[in-house]
Amino acid sequence: MLKKIIALALILLAIYWSFLALKPTSISGLETTDTEFSTDRALGHLKEISKQPHYVGIPEHQRVRDYIVTVLKNLGLETEIQEGYSHNEKWGSITKAKNILARIKGTDSTKALLLLSHYDSNPHSSLGASDAGSGVVTILEGLRAFLHEGKQPKNDIIVLLSDAEELGLNGAELFVNEHPWAKDVGLVLNFESRGSGGPSYMLVETNGGNHKLLKDFVAANPQYPVANSLAYSVYKKLPNDTDLTSLREDGNIDGFNFAFIDDHFDYHTALDTFERLDRSSLEHQGSYLMPLLHYFANADLTDLKSDEDNVYFNIPLFKTVRYPFDWIVPMLIVAIVLFLGLVFYGLKKRMLNSKHMAIGFIPGMAAILLNGLIGVGGWKVLTVIYPQYNEILQGFTYNGHTYILAFSILATAICMWLYNKVYKPENTASLVVPPLFLWLIICTLIAIYLKGASFFIIPVFFGLISLWILVRQKRPNILLMALLLFPTIWILVPFVKMFPVGLGLKLLVASTVLISLIFSLCISVFGFSRYKNRWAYFLFIVSIGCFIYAHINSDFSEERPKPNSLIYFLDTDSNKALWATYDQQLDAWTKTFLSDNPRANDSLSKFNSHSKYGTPISYVNNADVKPVPKPHIDILQDSLVGEERHIKLFIAPQRRAHKLVLFADSTQHFIDFKMNGYDFKNTKHNGYVLEERLGQQLFAYSVVDDNFTDIELSIPMGTPLILDYLEVSFDLPSNPLFRMPQRPAGMIPKPFVNNDAVMVKGTIILN
Repeated sequence: MLKKIIALALILLAIYWSFLALKPTSISGLETTDTEFSTDRALGHLKEISKQPHYVGIPEHQRVRDYIVTVLKNLGLETEIQEGYSHNEKWGSITKAKNILARIKGTDSTKALLLLSHYDSNPHSSLGASDAGSGVVTILEGLRAFLHEGKQPKNDIIVLLSDAEELGLNGAELFVNEHPWAKDVGLVLNFESRGSGGPSYMLVETNGGNHKLLKDFVAANPQYPVANSLAYSVYKKLPNDTDLTSLREDGNIDGFNFAFIDDHFDYHTALDTFERLDRSSLEHQGSYLMPLLHYFANADLTDLKSDEDNVYFNIPLFKTVRYPFDWIVPMLIVAIVLFLGLVFYGLKKRMLNSKHMAIGFIPGMAAILLNGLIGVGGWKVLTVIYPQYNEILQGFTYNGHTYILAFSILATAICMWLYNKVYKPENTASLVVPPLFLWLIICTLIAIYLKGASFFIIPVFFGLISLWILVRQKRPNILLMALLLFPTIWILVPFVKMFPVGLGLKLLVASTVLISLIFSLCISVFGFSRYKNRWAYFLFIVSIGCFIYAHINSDFSEERPKPNSLIYFLDTDSNKALWATYDQQLDAWTKTFLSDNPRANDSLSKFNSHSKYGTPISYVNNADVKPVPKPHIDILQDSLVGEERHIKLFIAPQRRAHKLVLFADSTQHFIDFKMNGYDFKNTKHNGYVLEERLGQQLFAYSVVDDNFTDIELSIPMGTPLILDYLEVSFDLPSNPLFRMPQRPAGMIPKPFVNNDAVMVKGTIILN
């Protein structure tokens, strides 16, 4: 009995260790030596950067830029600001980006190492402490420590703190296509975040294979690497959208992304503050930067391209383990041969029983099916019981970690309960066979369809070792069997949390199914327990306790504020106004404007925000018409040149506007289109430009320097010009025309949509 208790303790220790090894546990303070990264020093910069929202086009954005430039100059670096218009066709955004650039000259540069992050926050309410103030200060503090050593690097080091990343990677696109330094870049280290905490994940970004990049990453030896080729394989299949993506796509430049993604509920919100940033996450970013900066500053950056991919994963003690894709099939074949040999040997020695093996498939498959249904249906049921969860567009609720724990414990309880149904003291070895058979099928499918996950074969090999011991010994040392589970737990258990954290709580099904699969590999230990039923009931009770705790924390409060939204929409063509919201559940504050019985939106769909999550305007209500100034529009030219009609428009805002969005239906074609001198010809399709639209939206211009909009366009002769415009300002709460009541403490502006906005719509018609 004592050995079984110790074995259980070892398993719990391995689970704890699998998470403990993912990031630093202590923070480097101000007493840290000058040549080392100090999180506390970095936080000093972050406090200045994240005082207020600092999105493109507002005065605070310029203040943050000026502060960063001053810090770089104080480090002895010459800086420059690269300015220019950039259009991202995929996002439909255009703006004048202002990139911050600096360069350290190397002694004999092979290629330049680029340190990259972005300094703009997301419009309209995010303070940008994590995204990406944390990346900016990681680079500033890392440079300070690096330069303090007084050693000139071999390679040039370029610093790019890009602008307008949140609008559509505009600053990075401007740099890679317009700046002469871009052709010098051999490798990028990009620091980002998509939440305010958790370990920082490394993702390779390359147009080719990752072999040489991984080889150098391992050689640089970061202390807490969190990286795996499963995430890499999935990432390559998804539409990627970091600044590094622009450099890879437009410049064929390879690099590493580093981003922490937990506490996703803070992402792009007013909660992305200095106070809420996880200090250990910032420390983790620094623990990547310093060894990689020292290594790549002196490495050959001309020899990083490869046609070969590596399988890789992180594990305690061994850090990053990698091996070539060429090993995948041989390893699988070896595992299959060993499995068949052990089964044959076990049957011959009568240590395996064919009947017990057949019965062993029942609890394993039942656990996968039942826990899969619970993962899918359970979360759907919860969103019905708690519809307020749908207001958090990120898909990760404030009590999300409790739900991950609750569903994981419940899935474990079900596994215990099911496997207890087939318990016999002598059948543990036979029960180990079906899970290994299932895992070999999974690994075969992975080898064909998702090679990056092929490291899942490693737990299978340790399962085969356990099976070998079981077919040779009737009473194996249970402590040894528990120790053999360590690699399985270290490799697989972090994914139980990673999937729903990374992809939202709708992916809880990945956690429950993975728990079932992990548990099946642990039968070599749990199979000997005659008390699995008791453990099942105990875990059921614990999971219920977790659900109760989640229920207690399911409502919104000052600590867990409700995201809500409000728009004032003025149609200058009809001289009518509406209040509008994206919320599914109205609260006391929004009801003040939308009433208790608002209309479902049936009129503003065309002008809906093209947000990350495609969130539609849900409700509208009539509003008083306020004297909001509409933009001044002049027709400077309307003439025929050959078969083309040439038109020049001048649009001048009469108020502090932050965005100008233009719309045209699919019948409106443009031969040429320029805005403030920027020529859209580079996006021409089928003889026309701006054909690939988001709905009817031509583009969304984020206004910089309070500029007017100067438009030159040409259309086919005999074609009328019909443009709708939407002028947007994010000043509804402070606009004196409205005298808005302050949002209560338990509410915050909803992110990812045009919010707290005064919108003025009009139409330009030239027949």
